[in-house]
Amino acid sequence: MDLFPEKRILTVSQLTSLVRGVLEENFEHVWVDGEVSNLAMPASGHLYFTLKDAGAQLRCVMFRASARVLKFRPRDGMGMIVRGRITVYEQRGDYQLLVEYLEPRGIGALQLAFIQLKEKLAKEGLFAEEHKRSIPSLPQRIGVVTSATGAAIHDILNVLNRRFANVEVLLIPVKVQGEGAADEIAEAINDFNRYGAVDVMIVGRGGGSLEDLWAFNEEKVARAIHRSRIPVISAVGHEVDFTITDFVADLRAPTPSAAAELVVKSKEELASRVDFLSHRLVQGMRRMLAEAGGELDALSRALRDPTMLIGHLAQRVDDLSARLERALAGVVKDRAGAVEALKNHLRLMTPALNVERARERVITLSGRGEIALQRHLDRSRESAAVQTARLETLSPLGTLARGYSVAFKLPEQQVIRSSRQLSPGDRISLRLHRGSACCRVESCEEESY
Repeated sequence: MDLFPEKRILTVSQLTSLVRGVLEENFEHVWVDGEVSNLAMPASGHLYFTLKDAGAQLRCVMFRASARVLKFRPRDGMGMIVRGRITVYEQRGDYQLLVEYLEPRGIGALQLAFIQLKEKLAKEGLFAEEHKRSIPSLPQRIGVVTSATGAAIHDILNVLNRRFANVEVLLIPVKVQGEGAADEIAEAINDFNRYGAVDVMIVGRGGGSLEDLWAFNEEKVARAIHRSRIPVISAVGHEVDFTITDFVADLRAPTPSAAAELVVKSKEELASRVDFLSHRLVQGMRRMLAEAGGELDALSRALRDPTMLIGHLAQRVDDLSARLERALAGVVKDRAGAVEALKNHLRLMTPALNVERARERVITLSGRGEIALQRHLDRSRESAAVQTARLETLSPLGTLARGYSVAFKLPEQQVIRSSRQLSPGDRISLRLHRGSACCRVESCEEESY
């Protein structure tokens, strides 16, 4: 009997699909707090990680569309609060959290992104003092990168008109918040550098929240300021607001109005400075003229009659000429004596005497050499005769002359030293004192002693 008459058999895919539907229907939006581990960021742009606590772990995936808007970079071990929906990855049968938003636990995402970028750029040296350019004391043309309708440009123009109305201002209007704002700001900075039309730049905007000021925390803006050949003054927000551009700029102004006050001095201040320098210049010139007049008087009193001075110099020339003639005569006399001494020395050292002495020595050495050579030849002949006699005594030819012969086995021409080397019928060759003979062996006998 069938115990389960109405049983329904599901495939693995069908069951997984049912589970997925239940999870997605009941856990459409959930917030989860946990620690990131096993973070992977492949070239596809998706983020894969595990969210865990002391008791469990949950696989998570954040697709590229959501990941690319993140302002910070997640890391393993970082506490996170994430929002997403539960689903099932059917190929493995694993349930996972499809993350749509995440933020660091205890700190805002933008604040963390600010800290991470600041640390990164500081390590690269973008904030170093040696990269800071000096602000010109009296620029002729000022470039401004800000919104054309914001309060910042009005504050800057009001201050410049009040302090120095003759200065020229060039504005490149840009978005200062929202999507695309950072691109426009960076491009405006690059444009000013390409055209080289200004002496200094003011980059900034009025106050706002961290989100409102975020365009000035973007890496592309910071790098554009760092590359700029034109000095840059950062004027973002209020005095308490700090952005990345404040650290990388050549000068930070607490507000846009303060930036305008820093970039040019007021006419009154410049006029006062000019008056002060003019007064110092007049006093200095008067003092220099007085000193020059006194020196001229002293030189006039010290100046003597030129004709008298020339007479003294002519007398001095005559005296020196006479001394020179006497000195030259003495030198010539000394040199003549030295030449005569050298002639006498050369006569004693004439090469003819040396040649005659050398010739006599050669004759003497030649006679001695002939006698020594003859003695050596005589000794060599005697020694050769002795050695020849010894060789003839030991020569095999002498032994053959006394009646002996040498036997060779044919055809190898092997010297025969024992009857064991022969067999009856072998052919042998006998070397005699004069000539040789070919023989055939009739019999062989062993040695009897």
